[in-house]
Amino acid sequence: DGCDSIVNLDLTINSNTGTDTLTACDSFTWIDGVTYTASNDSATFTLTNADGCDSVVTLDLTIINSSSGTDTQTACDSYTWIDGVSYTTSNNTATHTLTNAAGCDSVVTLDLTINYSNSGIDIQTACDSITWIDGVTYLSSNNTATHTLINAHGCDSVVTLDLTIKYSSSGT
Repeated sequence: DGCDSIVNLDLTINSNTGTDTLTACDSFTWIDGVTYTASNDSATFTLTNADGCDSVVTLDLTIINSSSGTDTQTACDSYTWIDGVSYTTSNNTATHTLTNAAGCDSVVTLDLTINYSNSGIDIQTACDSITWIDGVTYLSSNNTATHTLINAHGCDSVVTLDLTIKYSSSGT
């Protein structure tokens, strides 16, 4: 009859939203099937919640990158690296994976130069005595004395004395 009627609405909204906060090393494949290689805080994906309504999830992704570096070493004769291997020849291909401060891989490549020690014999003949490079005065023949020098590469150079003493005759 042209009179006002009041209707009360009892409405329940059953949709919801949320944020998926993640941290990953190098890349991450999210529920949308996309592989992210950089941090992202804007991607969304719509799911259906238990009430059959839309549930929108926003990605809050932090990508932390792995790191790499080169460990340059020089050694004499052999070198035991962080991988536990003793190298006796130069090597620039060995790698070892550590964990960086962010919890991601840190790949280290070895750049190793091996220099070698050497040895030689110093053949000497002297009358009565000789003072050798080790500072010792020898009065008799000797083939066991050694002295260590440093070669041009900074490694040991072991010299062995091969000494023959000839005695002069003393006459009166």
